[in-house]
Amino acid sequence: MNYQSKALCKLRTISTFLVLDKNRSSWQKEIRKASDFCLSLAAKFVENGYQVQSIRIVTNAFAEYLNTQDINSTKADLQYISELLNAIKSDGLRIRFAIGEAKTAHEISLLPDLIQSYGDLCNACVNVPLDEYGVLDNQLIVEAAQAVAKISEITARGEGNFNFTVNFNCKPLIPYFPASYHQKTLGNLYVLGLETPDLLLHLLNEFNQKNDSLNHNQRFKEYYRLMSEGLQYHVSTVKSILDDFEKNNSNGDFTFAGIDSSAAPSKECASMVDVYKQMGVPYFGASGTVEASALLTRVFKSIKEMPLVGFSGLMLAVTEDTGLAQGSIDGDYDMRALLTYSAVCGIGLDTVPIPGDTSIAKMSALMRDTGTMAYRLNKPLTVRVFPVPGLKAGELTKFESDDLCNCAVLAVP
Repeated sequence: MNYQSKALCKLRTISTFLVLDKNRSSWQKEIRKASDFCLSLAAKFVENGYQVQSIRIVTNAFAEYLNTQDINSTKADLQYISELLNAIKSDGLRIRFAIGEAKTAHEISLLPDLIQSYGDLCNACVNVPLDEYGVLDNQLIVEAAQAVAKISEITARGEGNFNFTVNFNCKPLIPYFPASYHQKTLGNLYVLGLETPDLLLHLLNEFNQKNDSLNHNQRFKEYYRLMSEGLQYHVSTVKSILDDFEKNNSNGDFTFAGIDSSAAPSKECASMVDVYKQMGVPYFGASGTVEASALLTRVFKSIKEMPLVGFSGLMLAVTEDTGLAQGSIDGDYDMRALLTYSAVCGIGLDTVPIPGDTSIAKMSALMRDTGTMAYRLNKPLTVRVFPVPGLKAGELTKFESDDLCNCAVLAVP
């Protein structure tokens, strides 16, 4: 298969970033405007041979438009929005919705019940800042950890935490959920996110079959060149499709803001573990993992012609990647290893199952470690952990979500 094949690179998401206000009567028009735009652009990509997996709508902070006086008033508003979203005729294309960030203790306290009721139409995040001394806001972290614990208790198998994450040093316009959030001062924008593990694996596999005599440095140099060129080819092709779409599209309500070049693995594509193996790492977690991770990150940062937004780095989502899930069962890595790799990766601790009885103090400390790395290394990192009720470290999950692989619960040291 030629690396130019569009089957190797999918559009994981077309994400619109929408500004809503307290004028409830305007929501239908605004949400329909966003969905119509996404569907129109998705059709353009499909017409040009690319598969589009989802369209996503992200809003400014939910307290800026929902009535957050209490859980009942917030639910009433979100129920209306969910009805608007469910009425959209998407021809089977998945529609996801993010309500933006929670900023206060009260807003965070609303999230467990909202996520329990509305699930994938209620993705949300908390952005944790530093104080004037460079110390993370631990009170906000504790409140977020308490929300994680409650979500695990009130949603089946704790799967509701798929829709909630804690962000550190993350800017707006991340197209991938649930780290996505928007700021109303930015206006209406849109961003693209790709899924490229199939492409990366194809390039490496094809090269290795023909070149078995190169030394390590020569091999890594060629790996970088090949993956960068292959990814750039598809980014350039996507750009030409976008340019044609914008030239012929009268809907100027959304302005293109950039692309997130992260590989974004899923259950439906090659595992990033197989990419590591092609780079000479026996298994993810073996010696050489950090070096390979750093090279992959450089590949994702190498993109030209389009502005990079979001993570644009290496995503290691434990329960969304079949190889990483199996690696957790085989004991190939642990929580400390994942935190170490975050130093050269782009997302942090993502979709990591942890013991159901993990204390708030331990979760908070894990978040502080991740956040400290994010700000110290000036990179966006998140923590999305799944305390699994009734399970201890080493035991296997029994997730039922189509998005999640089953894997071993990791201990929180």
